[in-house]
Amino acid sequence: MTSSKKSRLSMLDSLAAAGAPAAAPAPAASMMSSNRALRSARDAVDSHRVWDLEPHQIEDTRVHDRLDPSDIHDLRDAIEANGQTVPILVRRHPSEADRYLLVYGRRRLEAIRASDKVTKVRALVASLDDDAAVRAQISENMARRDLSFIEKALFAQELVENGFGNQSQVAEVLTVTKSSVSMAIAIAEAIGADLIRAIGPAQGIGRPRWDALAKAIADTGADRDALIRIAEKEYTSFAVDAVTEGSDAATADPSVLAFEAVFRAAVPAAAPQDAKPAKKARTLTHPLTVDGRRSATLRRTAKGVSLELPGGGFADWLEAEAQNVIEELHARWQSRGEE
Repeated sequence: MTSSKKSRLSMLDSLAAAGAPAAAPAPAASMMSSNRALRSARDAVDSHRVWDLEPHQIEDTRVHDRLDPSDIHDLRDAIEANGQTVPILVRRHPSEADRYLLVYGRRRLEAIRASDKVTKVRALVASLDDDAAVRAQISENMARRDLSFIEKALFAQELVENGFGNQSQVAEVLTVTKSSVSMAIAIAEAIGADLIRAIGPAQGIGRPRWDALAKAIADTGADRDALIRIAEKEYTSFAVDAVTEGSDAATADPSVLAFEAVFRAAVPAAAPQDAKPAKKARTLTHPLTVDGRRSATLRRTAKGVSLELPGGGFADWLEAEAQNVIEELHARWQSRGEE
């Protein structure tokens, strides 16, 4: 860095002292709020340094994207052992001096709040309005691949409900189609935010099963409060098992267990055995010939395909070579590009 640039940055630091994270006298804070030049200087300083902030200075008023942000114990331990390597992003509070609004980095902030060893949060301070802050949060989410389907659905729903934009605008920012946003929001609305939060993120449970749950709730008028109690019971059982059975039980995902329990309770069971049976599927038979003579019968049913051969030398040979024959036929099938 050149000496002139160092000098300019030093001047900016001095000008922005009233807006720095350390407590400022009331007159200085008032001057900062009314002087555009000082605010511009302060923003310039913010953009070229990482601040060490007190956790209590930061408020989180954003649309929530994670269903389980409290799961931060491992992150807390890592920060205590290695330090906070990645700063969070905040913006200055529009009306309160020395206060900040979180843009992204909730888990890092909560991990440090839960720590007895780390007392400061490393943060970048950006000059953003409400709309730009939401877009920054979304961009950070798009780079993070571990949000489940239902977390993304609830996030999109809350963006629309909080006035960020209509479904088309949310879809554009999320870089997905409007139809996928519309479908995800419809599923979230049908299930209900309280039940979704009771179940949790349920990683690995995709749109089809959440959709089936939503339709079952709508068709049967299931009691959501009762379903919430079922989900809560699964979490309680999981916690007990983790203590009594050790690490093997703790490797399961309690939110997936909660989803499965709610799904079983909400989705109607299969028809009873004494119900009128469905019409039996037709069995198709195809005679197979060798040198003009019938030598086998191919049967196709709903369960699959079977081959019947009369006893004899050929049947004995086919039994011995069945593995090689099926591999050769499968390879020929693959080479044709069929599915």
